[in-house]
Amino acid sequence: MLNATWLETFTVLCETGHFTQAARKLAMTQPGVSQQLRKLEDQVGQSLISQHGKTFSLTPTGEALFALGQQRRLEEQQLRDAIEADDPARGTAHIACSGAFAMILYPELAPLMQASPELAIHLHAAPQKTVLNGVLGRHFDLGLISNDPAHPRLSATLVGREELCLVLPASDLPNVVTFADLEARGFIAHPDGFAYADDLFALNFPDEFKGADRLRLRGYLNQISQIPAPVADGTGYTLLPKSGVNAFRQPDRLAVVNLPQPIYQDLWLIQRRGRPLSARLQRLAAVMRELANKLSET
Repeated sequence: MLNATWLETFTVLCETGHFTQAARKLAMTQPGVSQQLRKLEDQVGQSLISQHGKTFSLTPTGEALFALGQQRRLEEQQLRDAIEADDPARGTAHIACSGAFAMILYPELAPLMQASPELAIHLHAAPQKTVLNGVLGRHFDLGLISNDPAHPRLSATLVGREELCLVLPASDLPNVVTFADLEARGFIAHPDGFAYADDLFALNFPDEFKGADRLRLRGYLNQISQIPAPVADGTGYTLLPKSGVNAFRQPDRLAVVNLPQPIYQDLWLIQRRGRPLSARLQRLAAVMRELANKLSET
């Protein structure tokens, strides 16, 4: 790595064309400018100037370093401008959450992007572990998960909770739902469905339920928007967070069964600890908090 101070001194020297003027501009002594020039030459292993009395010309290596010094100065200025502006309507953001929450979140984000052409929002629908690791690994700026990660490098805020729902077709809803009835219908499974079953069925059907791996399957889908469709058509049942039920385009064709022991998933907004959020991320975090709070009220 080139020494940034020496490179800036050399850049000013090239711009002024004179050691005395460069020293005055940098609030240094002329010997100090000469010393930093020699140190930079030692670092690159080549001469940077060719002196002719009181004037000098640049060597090919000197010309290359002068161009680099100007470019770095420009990049630093652009960075300072971006930091000072911190416009909520500009820049890029990466957000990650469950597929169910993503389906109700995107309609809230779309108007922001339409109103702000220079704002780019990347919404990633991913399993909990991927969201957690993505925020830790700096791939995602914000994440929403269902448990407090209690991780020293993360900051987590409880922003809401949503019910875990047993979903049946509205056209074929019995007065009393038994575990035997569910087994006869069969489970429309999905990546998070087995964990949901272990939580919800162990609590409500403790005698009959023997584990998610023992459930009778009727199908498996990994696209959240497709999961309720076969249930709405009368095939099987499924388990989804309330956000996944709300996002289905024909919710009147689905029925959410009220079980004796309901389960609610917490919604935790996570970010890297100690990293202040930019204006655009603060704006997006507020949207996510508001949406999570609405789920808590339904």
